[in-house]
Amino acid sequence: KMDANILLCCVIILTSFLQVNGNRTFEIDYANNTFLKDGVPFRYVSGSMHYSRVPPEYWKDRLLKMRAAGLNVVQGYVPWNVHELSPGEFFWEGASDLGQFLSLAQESNLSVLLRIGPYICGEWEFGGFPAWLLTEDPNMTLRTSNTSYLKWVDKWYTELLNKIKPYMYNNGGPVLMVQIENEYGSYFACDQVYLLFLRDKVRSILGNSTVIYTTDGDGDGYLKCGKVEGVYATVDFGVTYDPAGAFKSQRDFEPYGPLVNSEFYLGWLDHWGEPHSTTDATSVSKSLDLLLAYGANINMYMFVGGTNFGFYNGANSPPYQPVPTSYDYNAPISEAGDTTSKFIALRDIISKYLPLPHGRIPPDTNKTSYGTIHMEFVITVLDALQYLSPNGPVNTVYPVSMEKINFYFGFILYRFVLQKEYNTSTVLSVPGIRDRAVVMVNNVPIGIIDRVGNVSLTITGHAGQEVNILVENQGRIGYGSAMNSNTKGIVENVTLGGEIVTNWQIFPIHLENISSLTALTPKPSFRKPMKSADGKLMTPSIYVGDINIPDLPSQPQDTFLDPRPWGKGQAIVNNFNIGRYWPNRGPQVTLYIPQPLFNKPPTANKIYLFELESSPCFESSSQDKCSITLTDTPYLNGPNGPGIKNNLPSWYLDPKLHLVH
Repeated sequence: KMDANILLCCVIILTSFLQVNGNRTFEIDYANNTFLKDGVPFRYVSGSMHYSRVPPEYWKDRLLKMRAAGLNVVQGYVPWNVHELSPGEFFWEGASDLGQFLSLAQESNLSVLLRIGPYICGEWEFGGFPAWLLTEDPNMTLRTSNTSYLKWVDKWYTELLNKIKPYMYNNGGPVLMVQIENEYGSYFACDQVYLLFLRDKVRSILGNSTVIYTTDGDGDGYLKCGKVEGVYATVDFGVTYDPAGAFKSQRDFEPYGPLVNSEFYLGWLDHWGEPHSTTDATSVSKSLDLLLAYGANINMYMFVGGTNFGFYNGANSPPYQPVPTSYDYNAPISEAGDTTSKFIALRDIISKYLPLPHGRIPPDTNKTSYGTIHMEFVITVLDALQYLSPNGPVNTVYPVSMEKINFYFGFILYRFVLQKEYNTSTVLSVPGIRDRAVVMVNNVPIGIIDRVGNVSLTITGHAGQEVNILVENQGRIGYGSAMNSNTKGIVENVTLGGEIVTNWQIFPIHLENISSLTALTPKPSFRKPMKSADGKLMTPSIYVGDINIPDLPSQPQDTFLDPRPWGKGQAIVNNFNIGRYWPNRGPQVTLYIPQPLFNKPPTANKIYLFELESSPCFESSSQDKCSITLTDTPYLNGPNGPGIKNNLPSWYLDPKLHLVH
């Protein structure tokens, strides 16, 4: 009888749990200007973390630190281009395992605000769009009801929404709301047919009760086109001491409902060649206190810094400005996962409004300085073409873009042969350079051309010599109307002495093959790098070094690559592309190398540099200089001076700058 009673109690408890779990609700209470979670008023204090910018092994660490700060929600983007790598082929594993990220957020007692795009911005490559869209239809108009565009969005949303449906709050998961598009009111199109399509697609799969929202700048001019019928409009803005004024535009379009700042800026983005952006902890803490006292729901952008690994950094325009590898964003939790003084200051403010969880703040990961790593020359890019472009060149009459040959990231080499003598300096003009290139005659570098600098230079040469133009795609524009002109490589005809150059060979450079080059036996035909006439450039080449990690239980650990005095290029650890380095341009100098990228000793660890401009390895008495350093300290305030308080720039705020020319 007792066993029967115990069984009955278990059935009752289980039934009650299923009833409660099955009736989970999240909605907007317009009458009382609040959210309701399971019928109870709910206010969130959230922070942004981008799973695509943090190694998956560290997702839990960052989420637990967010929770320790008192946050009850994490907000994140879903970048289309890390999930649909080629048309119709979806990827949901490893660093793209969205389900795992959502599960870890729930385990960390954090709800989720999911920004599902299809456009996300975020200074991410192409604003999150897959670059193959440019191949599928070069005339496609992004972020509109253009038929060709909507065809691919429909397929992507079908895949994505079915993937996240089990993780919605009403299905027992952590996702409270989904955001469609991003800052659409700053775009030129103002296409409500498109926005309604997104809304209806979400409802058709996730259900009509799903809370859908948008985010726009805090001005009526933005919300005029960003607001969608039946979708809750929120705004974004940085430090303010006037909450009523900052939320006025939201109230103009949403007279009732909760106040929401979906991007309260705790820092700002960087561009190559500009000082590192910072915002002091005192001002953001004071502003946050005022906003929370005003009753607002706040998402802090960014709460966790990250990294644009590989070629995933985006760019802004006009003018063209690529962002660096680091997306530290002067966040409370740094790119390397370290809690900062800003973290402590914000935690103190949050504790006035939400209870802090019990327990200590999780410790920062250990960092190790592995010291000087000797580098050795392997091969020039020209001799490596047979390995890095194993299928050989694409032959065309005129130069074509990367996208025309189904190649999308990194580097591509264009070659033509001189048909006559050029004994006097002759102008080579490449107006369609996208984005930056080293020009060589045979293997001798002549100079640099750049889309925002000089697009021409002078050369001399003899009939039969090769002109090699190694082009770097520095990242696609992710904001404004220029996104619709995002092809890379050489996208217009090239002239030499005023005559159009024809008969090209185009070599896509597959850097993923770089590790195989170290096993090569040097051949007599392999050439050493050559210097330019002014001594400033050297033939782009590949170098390798061995990282000696102690065989200890505590090793390996996080570290930072300091590439000085090298010039510009790409760094790869084992088989992982950690990103671009450009220490002389700055502000970023060091590159973050997270521990999971290393092999456990005694397995070897190698670092490769694809150096484009200036190796120190062939200087006189340069044996000690042919090296890089692995340090335990990041350096993001490079040669452009100390960090500055960076307000929203004009290209971001003024919608007139986003009009089609």
